[in-house]
Amino acid sequence: MNSDILAGLDYFEREKGIKREVLLEAINTAVLAAARKAVGPARNLRVETDPKSGEIKAYATLTVVETVKEKHDEISLKAAKASKKEIEIGEEIEISVTPKDFGRIAAQTAKQAMMQRIRIAEKDMIYEEFKDRAGEIVTGTVRRFDRSDVVVDLGKFEAIMPNRERVLTEDYNIGDRVRAYVIAVENGSRGPEIIVSRSHPNFVRRLFETEVSEISDGTVEIKGIAREAGYRTKIAVFSANEKVDPVGACVGMRGSRVKNIVRELNNEKVDIIRWSADPKELVIEALKPAKIKSVTIDPNKKAVLIRVDEDQLALAIGKRGQNARLTSRLTGWEINIEQDKSAQQMFDNKKVTAANAFAKAIGVTPEAANKLVSVGMNSVEVIATGSEPQDIADVLGVDLPTATAIHQSAILEHEKGATAAK
Repeated sequence: MNSDILAGLDYFEREKGIKREVLLEAINTAVLAAARKAVGPARNLRVETDPKSGEIKAYATLTVVETVKEKHDEISLKAAKASKKEIEIGEEIEISVTPKDFGRIAAQTAKQAMMQRIRIAEKDMIYEEFKDRAGEIVTGTVRRFDRSDVVVDLGKFEAIMPNRERVLTEDYNIGDRVRAYVIAVENGSRGPEIIVSRSHPNFVRRLFETEVSEISDGTVEIKGIAREAGYRTKIAVFSANEKVDPVGACVGMRGSRVKNIVRELNNEKVDIIRWSADPKELVIEALKPAKIKSVTIDPNKKAVLIRVDEDQLALAIGKRGQNARLTSRLTGWEINIEQDKSAQQMFDNKKVTAANAFAKAIGVTPEAANKLVSVGMNSVEVIATGSEPQDIADVLGVDLPTATAIHQSAILEHEKGATAAK
């Protein structure tokens, strides 16, 4: 074995943490297979590697005979005595059967075996180190791209950020430092794979646990997270300690804590909501800053009907329905939002009542009254003092006597009103 392999043994033991004995065992196994091809079917063939000099020798156990008939299993007495003087026919002896030029073959085989064993050892080390780290945040450097997947260098190991775990609004460049959430460590057919994500909701959870000491010590509890990565996250928090404001703890002094998290999320909007066991209160909190007019709960269907004024409708629903959708995920209730039309209905009812009273006062049908209103004859006073019978006849399409009667009715009603006012 040449000096390069010896240097390799030292390097991989020091830098990779792979024991020298493990590599030597792999080398010996591979070299033994090479020796079997070079030497032939010798009995009890073994190889021995000197860990200091790197020299490799092959040994076989042969039976001492007078005349050799099977060269792979037998040795002549004369040849045996050259290695061991006191030996007799029928005894066994182990001698070196290292073929000529075997050193070059052994060195090449040893290199291949060492590199293969290193790859296996590295995969084992990846799995052992990361198998219990699912759910943690790791920091690495973008190394390369495998189609649309991002390969992240974590130091000794590499992680994969699949396309589905990327944030659509983020661009990644080779050399960028990134933090990501370890979803899983999979020991598949191609070896262990560390799968990381920046779009997973638990990435935000871990960031809050890191940034907010009250969450890490259990004073504040995260009750739920709903996220559309790159755009908006809603997080519901709660504290059993009445003296602790869970939302304030997460926001931090002058917003310092949440600003650090938003910066890590590349300015993704984060809504921090006070959790409540009452679904009505929770939904109202989750839909803020929209102002809610009414909330109707249907426990059987686990659905909530929200009514808001017209000017609050777009705010409550959110861009492309995002606010309502995230509220539904966060609360676990189906959210339906509609415009509150009660005020409009009251106004319409008043209009109908007024129109009917107007029609009755001048002795016409509601339809005829609406026609008069549409041209500006919208009150008894206007018809009595500002209109002529012919004007009424033209609008309603009636004869002049009928129009005159309507006009007179308006005059009488107007005079009654004037008298009552005095």
